[in-house]
Amino acid sequence: MKLPRRQFLHLAASVAALSALSRVARAQAYPSRPVRIIVAFAPGGATDIMARLIGQWLSERLGQQFVIENRPGAGGNVGTEAVVNAAPDGYTLLVVTAVNAINATLYEKLSFNFIRDVAPVAGIHREPNVMEVNPSVPVKTVPEFIAHAKANPGKINMASAGIGSASHVSGELFKMMTGVNLVHVPYRGAGPSLVDLLGGQVQVTFPTMSSSIEYVRAGRIRALAVTTPTRSPVLPDIPTVAEFVPGYESSFWTGVGAPKNTPAEIVDKLNKEINVALADPRMKARLAELGATALPGSTADFGNFIADETEKWAKVIKFSGAKIY
Repeated sequence: MKLPRRQFLHLAASVAALSALSRVARAQAYPSRPVRIIVAFAPGGATDIMARLIGQWLSERLGQQFVIENRPGAGGNVGTEAVVNAAPDGYTLLVVTAVNAINATLYEKLSFNFIRDVAPVAGIHREPNVMEVNPSVPVKTVPEFIAHAKANPGKINMASAGIGSASHVSGELFKMMTGVNLVHVPYRGAGPSLVDLLGGQVQVTFPTMSSSIEYVRAGRIRALAVTTPTRSPVLPDIPTVAEFVPGYESSFWTGVGAPKNTPAEIVDKLNKEINVALADPRMKARLAELGATALPGSTADFGNFIADETEKWAKVIKFSGAKIY
């Protein structure tokens, strides 16, 4: 039976309205059970801290538990893959980090494409890395360090939290932009690398601020510069690397992602709630205590940010020659 045009248009409009109402109802009903937030690293680090801050906020705001589940392994790829393979229903989320952008080039054979397979939800935070040296190194500024390194090529050890870590690529970016020859010494985490920096076995490292700030404050490590474009209010007297190496920028960041095809209305609801959290004075104060700043914005903003970071670190990884198969 062929419907008259007017009747057909009314029917089409009704179907569209019902679909829209269904999407609204789905968003209003979410979440109706506990939500897992996967942290692809061990407990206690910056990623875990941010996950618990946001998880607690979302639990209080949305009336269901947002449970943190630590799934470390393979440089963050084990936890990421678990989210990629999860049902796209909003009940499994991932704490996205700078490491995801780095791993896209660092790992030769991943079973997923991060940008394709993980939907951006919202940013959470950014924090500087800090260029730090053992006090025995005879430099107090970045220019002095560059001159010292060029006078001693291949004799200065640069520690990192591991191949592909934020501290590693921050150091490689510094090498790429200054032409210095530093010997990369990877460790199994920031803690062991800082222990050896304190002991003088290595001379320089670029750890996150949250992992090393207390050593700097105690005078046991000398901070030369922060890696963000502007100075940190936590270390206001410490210059930025960019003040001496124009264009240098590196930071550790986190956000929230979901499996691709997660309903847009659920993603939008989570984005809205996370942005409300980041604007809350208590959350801002807590981030400031950790030497961090909020990373607010739309889902599109966060997606563009991830794409830019992935492209940037691809160049640095290729320069370094690092590769994991």
